[in-house]
Amino acid sequence: MSAPRLDLHADPIELTAALVDIPSVSQDEAVIADSVEQALREQTTGFEIVRSGNAVLARTRLGRPSRVLLAGHLDTVPIADNVPSRRDGELLYGCGTADMKSGDAVFLHLAATIADPAHDLTLVFYDCEEIAAAYNGLGRIERDLRDWLDADVAILGEPTAGQIEAGCQGTLRVRISATGVRAHSARSWLGDNAIHRLAPVLERLAAYEPRSVDIDGCVYREGLSAVRIAGGVAGNVVPDAADLDVNFRFAPDRTVEQALAHVRDVLDGLDVTLELTDSSPGALPGLAHPAAADLVAAAGGRFRAKYGWTDVARFATLGIPAVNYGPGDPNLAHKRDEHVPVKQITEVAGTLRRYLAA
Repeated sequence: MSAPRLDLHADPIELTAALVDIPSVSQDEAVIADSVEQALREQTTGFEIVRSGNAVLARTRLGRPSRVLLAGHLDTVPIADNVPSRRDGELLYGCGTADMKSGDAVFLHLAATIADPAHDLTLVFYDCEEIAAAYNGLGRIERDLRDWLDADVAILGEPTAGQIEAGCQGTLRVRISATGVRAHSARSWLGDNAIHRLAPVLERLAAYEPRSVDIDGCVYREGLSAVRIAGGVAGNVVPDAADLDVNFRFAPDRTVEQALAHVRDVLDGLDVTLELTDSSPGALPGLAHPAAADLVAAAGGRFRAKYGWTDVARFATLGIPAVNYGPGDPNLAHKRDEHVPVKQITEVAGTLRRYLAA
């Protein structure tokens, strides 16, 4: 497929539809990256532009007192009979409309139409966000082009229904294992059922009362949940091994190490083993930073905590305040009927124009 031409001066609603109409499932973003790169080179002025794999980066060097980074991923989850896009009244349907080609469209449109920005701008359109973190284009950019991620504040165009969602929760997963003695289920007293040994763990998780934490006016509610259980040999065998996976979504005032210690404390005294299998730190909201505070003001003072993990955490580890802000309901991401209210695209574009061109 040749790279379709994108009109960055068109209404960002139309630009969203054009982006959706370019299939870009993770690891197949070459065509959309070609289109974005060509459009930025032909339709913007004052930007240095580079290509990194299937990521496209652009930045100004105008000597402004602050730099704002606008980041959006170009990839989507697998298409579910929802490409090309379609318009139904005030809703635009299609794979990626919410997550997050409408955010990309807003960023591209503003890059082409703001003649005299108040801040120096960096735009990062990257690949492979929707799959394992090892493939994430931001990680490659951090390794190969680290200076391109320097900024006073970063805005990630994830769907937030047009409301600033600051920071993000951290996440970790642990595998809890129990062992027993295998036996014939007709003579169960000769065995020791490993699945039954997990019952006290489930009881503690069911009784767990999550903490709520207010940070910079954002309330983060934690959650500790069993998400998978495995065990059993056959329908007539008492099992001698069983595993339970537990996911802890923790407020960003905890480090991963502190979060893991908390999980160990919750399960202290139980006859099981615990293994950390995955973790990612959270991101503090950082709304006290002047550049972030100006963005909140431009958005009418509306903000809330981000539930879930996003790439803002990558910026937080670099010491850059970052927020999620884009059109679309995050609850519709990855769904067959994914859609975005076109009004939100217009509103987000207007808010960011006021902020960037003030």
